[in-house]
Amino acid sequence: MAILDVHAKVQAWLDKFDLGLKIINTPENTATAELAAAALGTEVGQIAKSLLFRISNDEYVMVITAGDVKVKSGKLKAVVGSKPRMASADEVQAVTGYSIGGVCPFDLPAQSNVKILLDKSLDRFPIVYAAAGSDHSAVGVTLNQLKQITGGTIVDVTE
Repeated sequence: MAILDVHAKVQAWLDKFDLGLKIINTPENTATAELAAAALGTEVGQIAKSLLFRISNDEYVMVITAGDVKVKSGKLKAVVGSKPRMASADEVQAVTGYSIGGVCPFDLPAQSNVKILLDKSLDRFPIVYAAAGSDHSAVGVTLNQLKQITGGTIVDVTE
């Protein structure tokens, strides 16, 4: 799917929530928290990283954290009940429908049934920026908006 088609699909999905959320398209690459922060003129911590973990043969969880923290596997294991393993690039594409660098925590394929965990590290900022389906896009959201549009649960799984 072309980038413009992905953005149109994600924007249409966001519009269903009537929160006024708009995708920011940028010519600069936003594939990493550092690149996204530079492109958007924000702190690295304001970038909402979407990380996919495999927790069983066919079960995945997506953890959304601030861009300046790392997931602690022990904390995540305590939340999900089994040892997490970072998903491969192929798994990320297959499960989320997005490529690494543009994975957004919303508008995931219905059959993927990915549980969303929102780390409390995001709460330090009034607005965070999540990828919007490509490595040249983002959407600014509050933690409460992110919780609403993802159905996610707020947890503490970072350092």
